[in-house]
Amino acid sequence: MNRKRALISSTFTVKRRKIGTENNFGAQENGELSTNREGPLDVKASLQHLMTLFPRKLFNDTLPPIVMKHQLYSIHDDKTQVDRQLNELRERGELLMFQLGFDSETFGLIFTSDYRAKVLAGEAGRGTLDTVEKFLDNVLSCCSELSFNKDIMLKKFLFTDTEITQLVKSGVLTVRDAGSWWLSIPNSGRFTKYFIRGRKAVLAMIKKSKYGEVLRSDLESRRTTAQVKFDMKYHIHDIIGADLVECIPTTSGTLLRFTET
Repeated sequence: MNRKRALISSTFTVKRRKIGTENNFGAQENGELSTNREGPLDVKASLQHLMTLFPRKLFNDTLPPIVMKHQLYSIHDDKTQVDRQLNELRERGELLMFQLGFDSETFGLIFTSDYRAKVLAGEAGRGTLDTVEKFLDNVLSCCSELSFNKDIMLKKFLFTDTEITQLVKSGVLTVRDAGSWWLSIPNSGRFTKYFIRGRKAVLAMIKKSKYGEVLRSDLESRRTTAQVKFDMKYHIHDIIGADLVECIPTTSGTLLRFTET
């Protein structure tokens, strides 16, 4: 493994969660939104909250709001319940999940209605529109899979080889391996680039702080740099949920401590 690949791999390693004190979702601790929660989980409400942190304007409102699955773990410690509610939302056709490609354990979440709206807007006036509409209507409406193989696409959903090529061209499918494709987000390359760059920059801020730790409220209030194009809170939910920092309750609020990977 070369140095660049090793750096990306270690940065995106999701580790076991360090359990701390818990509070109700939305509660304020010394002016900051509490990270860990007790009580009934409402994953959909948590998703909607995280979606508000997505930088729509940065992408000229062409991308649907994207939340990482592990960001929910920064809000709820019970991963089993989070995953169960996510599966229920997917089975009801309300939510889509994507394998984003830069790490096998990192998944993106998008509300189906948002995905459909942005995909159709991007396809307006293109020759692939009819095929994409067929995919949205016939596949996404009844299937919650992350990927599709050629046999299913041809025999179950009745797509031709030419139509599959059009779906790849439009960006709703991307090649997984020979004869299979991932469900994908059109034009999401810049999102991935900014997400990776921003995560590394925020972790560097914490690592360079005294003792390699910083109050969450202080980090949230910092101005974003050229390397951090997303809302700071978006990245904080990311690094907490991925266990790249340790959360330590203090009388001044939650302290985020850099952890070596």
